[in-house]
Amino acid sequence: MFTGIIEETGQILSKQNFRGGVRIQISANKILKDARIGDSVNVDGACQTIIDTQNDNFSIESVGETLEKTTFKDFQLKQWVNLERALAVGDRLGGHFVQGHVNGTGRIQQWFQRGENYFLEVKIPDELSRYVVVEGSIAIDGISLTIAQIKDNIAGISIIPHTANKTNLKYKKSGDKVNIEVDMLAKYIEKLIKNDNDDSLSMEHLRKWGY
Repeated sequence: MFTGIIEETGQILSKQNFRGGVRIQISANKILKDARIGDSVNVDGACQTIIDTQNDNFSIESVGETLEKTTFKDFQLKQWVNLERALAVGDRLGGHFVQGHVNGTGRIQQWFQRGENYFLEVKIPDELSRYVVVEGSIAIDGISLTIAQIKDNIAGISIIPHTANKTNLKYKKSGDKVNIEVDMLAKYIEKLIKNDNDDSLSMEHLRKWGY
């Protein structure tokens, strides 16, 4: 489990194919202070297992669904990725619960500065759009963000300078693909409603289930 509060960014140092998967070496500093082989780490929104550590980098191996559902197969050398260690017992939760299970990819429609802040527009895949609501949470490349507006499956998100500068957003541009994880709460609500033999979401259902 993660918070979506990015600790640092790292660069892709190497990418090698193996047994139907990809071994990726990533530079890092802060997250390596207590990292051990077998630990979980969030890389651009996807939960991965550390298989090797060095003084200034670590390695992961990505296979199957990760390559199919994420942008990992498109990683380029020297590309910057977002990094976060797994949430530890007793840690403060500053963002929202992020599982590191990427649901799909979206594409940046616009990314620009608006006043003192920034504004990001991402096209959400049709199959995920029902989980995306105004003022709801979403993880974009592992970053916990709040949706400001949604229209025609395009989510608009206001970004403060701190977030833009501390994450790989500062390297992004229109047309780039990003990893998306929708809020798990939305999925739980959907399941509760379906178990109630009604696929439609209504205020009556929300009140019934305590929301």
